[in-house]
Amino acid sequence: MAKRVLVLGLGLIGGSLCLNIKKEHPGCTLIGWDADDKVNKLALSLKIVDETAVDYKKEAINADLIILAVPVQSAVEILGELSGLQLKTDCIITDVGSTKTTIMDKARVFSEKGAAFIGGHPMAGSHKTGVTASNERLFENAFYILTPPEGTPASKVIQLQNWLRGTRSKFIELHPEEHDRFAGMISHLPHIIASSLVLKAGEMGKENPIVSRLAAGGFRDLTRIASASPAMWRDILLHNRQVLLEMLKEWDGSLQEVKKMLEEEDEMGIYNFFAEAKALRDQLPARKKGALMPFNDLYVDIPDHPGVISDVTGILGNKEISLTNIRIIEAREDIMGVLQLSFRSREDLDTARQILHDHMYETHEML
Repeated sequence: MAKRVLVLGLGLIGGSLCLNIKKEHPGCTLIGWDADDKVNKLALSLKIVDETAVDYKKEAINADLIILAVPVQSAVEILGELSGLQLKTDCIITDVGSTKTTIMDKARVFSEKGAAFIGGHPMAGSHKTGVTASNERLFENAFYILTPPEGTPASKVIQLQNWLRGTRSKFIELHPEEHDRFAGMISHLPHIIASSLVLKAGEMGKENPIVSRLAAGGFRDLTRIASASPAMWRDILLHNRQVLLEMLKEWDGSLQEVKKMLEEEDEMGIYNFFAEAKALRDQLPARKKGALMPFNDLYVDIPDHPGVISDVTGILGNKEISLTNIRIIEAREDIMGVLQLSFRSREDLDTARQILHDHMYETHEML
């Protein structure tokens, strides 16, 4: 009998996982469910799933694998419903949430029922959202964190990795508290800071409209992560509340140290502040997928000449390259302009750079 996989939530992550599972396990039946019925119909028409569920609880009792690809708060609520069902004794349940402690606490009940819950967090994303953005290469070479409860048989973890092997991810096991602390530092806190910067710039821009124009360059790129889903980040912050409260207290202490150096005109202290940060930042792995989405941006020097942008897009349009965004950074009379091209993957960026180089365009990256 064919194995049955139930995926709850058919957004970017859920849809991409469906594509990975279908590719590696063509014999299984993949059932999808989303709170938005239009999404269900779209996923079915795009052949991302084999079937869609009207009532996911009826499908859950026959599922061999259940994936909760929904926001953290929704996952907690769904787990409460699933815990009251008679699931298959060898069923594996996992999620994709950015916080793990709350989820793992809620899922303890499944060990008593014979089913195995193993927390999951694929550290990958895209500028695009929704089921139409599903991409079977989304998780390739990305870290995929697993948080199995203590006492989980190794065989169950291996089974889940086998189900997910089509992601081509790098699996890492962490304790839930470790995951939330690490994710808080390298993902959650940066989102808070980026959003705070955008809000402060917005306040200044109300009185001085020129601020918005000036922010269109480096500031916009620096704060790109502030464009993420407000509902998703509300849930993440509330479910990682204690960790972030401690980190914000430490962050405030760091800012107070900078404030003190400015008040005392401490030249050496300020220099060391930036020098140490530069040294540490330069040691970070380049071109690797991590908790924050990498920016696959290529900058092209373009002359002040009519039709040059059409020429660039035409050159790339003839190739199988996923170009997700085009933006003019600078274009003024009598000087070279700069065109920012954003790509879905690193491979697309490298291909585009070689093609443009062959057509005598100078390109560069801001690392």
